[in-house]
Amino acid sequence: MKELNSLGNQLLIAMPQLQDSWFESAVIYLCEHDQDGAMGLVLNKPLDVDFAAVCEQLAITRHQDINAVMLGGGPVGTEQGFILHQQPGHWNATETISAFAHLTSSKDILTAIGQGAGPDNYRLALGYSGWGPGQLDEEILGNSWLTVEADAELLFDTPPETLYQAALNRLGVSGSALSAQIGHA
Repeated sequence: MKELNSLGNQLLIAMPQLQDSWFESAVIYLCEHDQDGAMGLVLNKPLDVDFAAVCEQLAITRHQDINAVMLGGGPVGTEQGFILHQQPGHWNATETISAFAHLTSSKDILTAIGQGAGPDNYRLALGYSGWGPGQLDEEILGNSWLTVEADAELLFDTPPETLYQAALNRLGVSGSALSAQIGHA
């Protein structure tokens, strides 16, 4: 069996042929990629969901001045929350992805964020993006995605509305230069 080159800790940048799909102009942080499939979070699709309402629904006490942006992490499990954060902390259900990226899906981190005691740098997402075995690899070969190595600046310091172009800039590519055509040398 061919060994898979993991794309974990990479950003997927949607190519133009993904227009009119859930992933149009998406930038996805790949949290996991192995022989069983892939899982990631879209980081540039803010939702019209109020953090205060989420806290109220989950009976979390929130300081009035804390109102985090909620992102649409993907079309799978949209009722499930994920927090991508830079500082490791001591939260339940936390997976370390890299030295600067940790993923938590437990209520305790939301409680801490709501009270101003959570990690300094984080992204909140509802839902995730998932691929079955080999599916993402085929999409990349089919020219649906570009990849670039993730870093803390792109993940946590770049606003969602500028993340697509910032990720392309890391590759030295302009969005206007992208083509939906597949080319083979």
